[in-house]
Amino acid sequence: MSAEAGPVVDNGADEHVRRVRLPADRRTPAAARALVRSVLGEAELDELLNEALLLTTELTTNAIEHARTELDIEVEADDRGLTVTVTDFASGPVEELVVGVRNVSSEIAEVAERGRGLLLVDHFASRWGTTYLPTGKGVWFRLDRHDGTSAAPRTMTEHRVITSGESAESAPSAAAMSELMQTTPDPYADDPLPEFATGLLARLADMVGAAGGVVRLDRGDGQGTQVIARYGRQPREGNELLRVPLAVHRPYAGELELDAAPSAYARPLAVLAAERLSLHLENDRLRRADVRRSTWLTFLAEASELLAQSLDVELTMALIPQLVVPRLGQWCAVHTTDEWGRLRLAACSHADESVLPQLHRVLEETGPDSIQARLREASRSAAQVPLSGPMEGFAVPLIARGQRLGTLAVGRHQRHRHDPDEVSVLEDVARRAALAIENARIHAERRRVAQTLQQSLLPPVLPVVEGIGFAAEYVPTGDDADVGGDFYDVVPLPDGRWLVVIGDVSGKGVQAAAVTGLVRDVIRVLVGDGKPLPEVLGRLNETLVERGSGRYCTLALAAVGAGEGEQLDVSLHLAGHDRPVLLAGGGGAAFVGTGGTALGLLDSIATPTAELTLGRGDALIFYTDGVTERRRGRELFGTDRLRESAAPLAGYSADVVAARLRATAIGFSVEAPRDDIAILVLRNDAL
Repeated sequence: MSAEAGPVVDNGADEHVRRVRLPADRRTPAAARALVRSVLGEAELDELLNEALLLTTELTTNAIEHARTELDIEVEADDRGLTVTVTDFASGPVEELVVGVRNVSSEIAEVAERGRGLLLVDHFASRWGTTYLPTGKGVWFRLDRHDGTSAAPRTMTEHRVITSGESAESAPSAAAMSELMQTTPDPYADDPLPEFATGLLARLADMVGAAGGVVRLDRGDGQGTQVIARYGRQPREGNELLRVPLAVHRPYAGELELDAAPSAYARPLAVLAAERLSLHLENDRLRRADVRRSTWLTFLAEASELLAQSLDVELTMALIPQLVVPRLGQWCAVHTTDEWGRLRLAACSHADESVLPQLHRVLEETGPDSIQARLREASRSAAQVPLSGPMEGFAVPLIARGQRLGTLAVGRHQRHRHDPDEVSVLEDVARRAALAIENARIHAERRRVAQTLQQSLLPPVLPVVEGIGFAAEYVPTGDDADVGGDFYDVVPLPDGRWLVVIGDVSGKGVQAAAVTGLVRDVIRVLVGDGKPLPEVLGRLNETLVERGSGRYCTLALAAVGAGEGEQLDVSLHLAGHDRPVLLAGGGGAAFVGTGGTALGLLDSIATPTAELTLGRGDALIFYTDGVTERRRGRELFGTDRLRESAAPLAGYSADVVAARLRATAIGFSVEAPRDDIAILVLRNDAL
């Protein structure tokens, strides 16, 4: 291979010169080709178009790849030919070319292995060489017209060694090589690579005279090596084959195989075709990786949403294996740690349900080499631990807020091992699952505390009194982890009567429960000392103003005792509470009582007394605003609907009346109650 020291241009009468500086990005080769095409059009040198575009593409592409600096492109044409110079601005010794090779070899095969750009330049250019400036270095080439007005065109025998069995006529044309190098997959095809690879392989085989060829690719997805392109007959072992590995990154691996002798001319072209194919395979790998990562992100988001929706510990742990299998493994097992640090199997799943009994047996085995031992190691070390056969896989700890909750064990895929992306996703699933389990446990503890506290604010049972029927229904709010402020009570009075109490403290939670307990205890203490009800209400108001933390309370008190005959006398006091419904034994329902001032808001209150008489079968229905304010869309249950619902219940026992009204209020809306519902019924059960 020969190279001259600098461009030699025989300036003709009509000279066309263009100079431009282009950035080092993927659009530069196209811009350089457009510049060359424009100059050739002006100079009417269309017969040089294919060779000029091919060599310009190679030099600019290689300069971008290796120098990675801006490029100066100079295109000069006259009536005898074209000169193109590509200069970069990378530092380096004078013999280091922009294409990334040294021009020190005279063997075409060696140069072909190290730089296909110079091979093509040497093959097609009339003259070529290198330039060196203090600011950079470059390569130039000269293409002369073949019309007899310039030097005779170079022949193959002048500039390359003809190998045995190879003739000059077998050399490909510049147009064919340009088509080989510049072809790209159809971006609108469903899977453009097979069709593109087949076309590329067919053109390469035609150029080098191969009888056939294949392109094999293993995407590392467990499917093994696949043939993505085939041309002609299948290359047979024993023939002299030409094999070129594809320059792709893991997990991709593949090769291009031709049924052709690896000659000095065929191999460089096969390597060039393999590089072109590898570039598009790399794009395919990156595209698939991007789609896969996007899919994993979507999966993690959906998994987080599903796990967050459950606040039940057992349901959360049962959900985790269903998320993992079979997408991330053949089987999955969740073990939790008890208070003694022992692991307990909470949930497991297998892609093949018939294998579940065997999986259970393997997970329950003990011994130094058992899965149980490996799981304990993962829990203690808080690190990923591999699991050996027969249930191969790995285990990761479940850790949330610094607490070790257990382990998540996952079996390997049926056809391949977990890749780094899948391992990372599983570790992320373990973190999210641990947090979901911990949140469910915290919620369960809060719910247990709330239920215990709520039960302490209500009487365990209502008293059984001859001639008087008591019944109550209580429905906590939909969020059973919060304590409501609704309460009721039935307290004996020193004079033999009974005091019926129902109230509602503003707000929810621990503070509301504390105020509720305060109100209930103050009432019991004061009425136990024989204080009259107006005084009880007055003192209770003073207590709430001083110690109620800004919360107020509505209250209804009714002292009931035997009257004349079978009647019951009721002294009713309302402190900001809704009026009760008087349900007559013979039919009809009406609101009774006079409203008063809620407790805890003002220093002085007004609580008028209403004296009532309940005949046999009559009932007095007390309730909280959780009943009347139950909502269905924008519609409220309301007091009128309560009265209308109570009217048909005349003559029924107190238990039936309370239960029917509770069912009617709950059935009014499909939503869970937003506020506590309390119903207390007092009935004259005289025989």
